[in-house]
Amino acid sequence: MDTFRKYINPGAGEDANQPDWGISILNVGHYIHPAGKIYPDAVHPDEYFFDYAKGRVLSEYQLVYIASGTGIFEAEFIGQVNVQPGTIFFLYPGIWHRFKPDEENGWSEYWVGFGGSYANHLMKQDCFSPEHPLIYMGFNAEFINIFIQLIDTIKFDGMGSNQLAGCLTIQLLGLVYASALLKLQSSSRKSQIINNIKYSIHENLNSDISPEKLAEKHNVSYAWFRKSFKEITGQSPGQYQLNLKIQKAAKMLLETDLGICDIAYQNGFESEYYFSRLFKSKMNLSPSRYRKEFLSRKE
Repeated sequence: MDTFRKYINPGAGEDANQPDWGISILNVGHYIHPAGKIYPDAVHPDEYFFDYAKGRVLSEYQLVYIASGTGIFEAEFIGQVNVQPGTIFFLYPGIWHRFKPDEENGWSEYWVGFGGSYANHLMKQDCFSPEHPLIYMGFNAEFINIFIQLIDTIKFDGMGSNQLAGCLTIQLLGLVYASALLKLQSSSRKSQIINNIKYSIHENLNSDISPEKLAEKHNVSYAWFRKSFKEITGQSPGQYQLNLKIQKAAKMLLETDLGICDIAYQNGFESEYYFSRLFKSKMNLSPSRYRKEFLSRKE
């Protein structure tokens, strides 16, 4: 698609006598910024041009979709974030921001600037927030086709074009909202499965149930389970299970008179030697030393 951009004076021209639908399109465009060039290019009007070192503040909403290339984004409430192809970021009225493509890659961007009373209502929905301005859409053919229709509508500037462009922008926001909700539901579902598996680990702590068996029991693949578990807990399933066993064994050393061998077997360790070695690696003391130091502090 060819480069296009247009900045609009709302209420001017043929749309001056058209009804106000609560969303006004202020600018729209598609631009391919080549690698090795300074960003943004000098064609921006003064109120939109910015020096990256200083950033800028707008008085409108903007939806920016990066179709290809990579770069960085930063705003008032978040630090610098890497931008990948398929990323959408929102710019909010009165919120400082700055962004640019990587010099070695450049990027292709679509954007629409908008405002109005209904726009304010839409941008107060749960998934739209200045604190979380980035949403990963990925490649979405319907989304890009609507953006192309939006650009064509503004380009050919017929009767009611701004109202039609407003409807298309609402469709874009609806797709973004649906995408964000699906990702949230997927994330919630993932957390629910992992929490169920964590409960199973606690319930079977004395046994030697393997992570593979846990995955099978909960109808997920081991590869998905291992990746998702580490993503949510920060530990592999095996390490999580081992840490729980060591914590329980440490409690038994302090609260019971059981021998180290008995404690090892009750916690599913195959031998006293294996248990002692793992215990020392986690607690920096052997089991016997750990018990002795605690008892000496009590006296």
